[in-house]
Amino acid sequence: MSVPTIVLVGPPGSGKSTIGRRLSRALSTRLTDTDEMIEQRMGKTCGEVFSELGEPEFRRIEEQVVAEALTHDGIVSLGGGAVISQATRDLLADHNVVYLEISVAEGVRRTAGNNSRPVLQAADPEARYRALYEARRAFYEDAATFKVRSDERSPQRVVAEILSYLDETCDEA
Repeated sequence: MSVPTIVLVGPPGSGKSTIGRRLSRALSTRLTDTDEMIEQRMGKTCGEVFSELGEPEFRRIEEQVVAEALTHDGIVSLGGGAVISQATRDLLADHNVVYLEISVAEGVRRTAGNNSRPVLQAADPEARYRALYEARRAFYEDAATFKVRSDERSPQRVVAEILSYLDETCDEA
């Protein structure tokens, strides 16, 4: 069965990987995680690539990986900062993009102490997370065709809401 590409976007800790896995099982389709693709391509964690090459080079690599990932059917989970790239947002224009929205407090709780996310390392993790989220929120919303809160619902409920959205979208087509 060919399933339209569904792209998951949202800030770090919003559940993109968790929801992506559950959604791919529910739809019996593949999950492509762009962070995992970067790690496989570079032979290092995303955090290491980001730290060693810097954000501009990391984003350039990420743009290439996103373009490749979007050539496949199924579920695509993007890294939290992928949407800051205009090239990436342009690529998303023809896809179902689900924005997993989360509160700053819950995002901080879920990512606290995770050293694999150098972009979040700061003396005041909440202030850093809030600043990143506020800088990216408009990009998430602009790219999204559907938005669902992922901090006030179980993963099962989030998946059910996305499946309901997809049913409505397919009915309209």
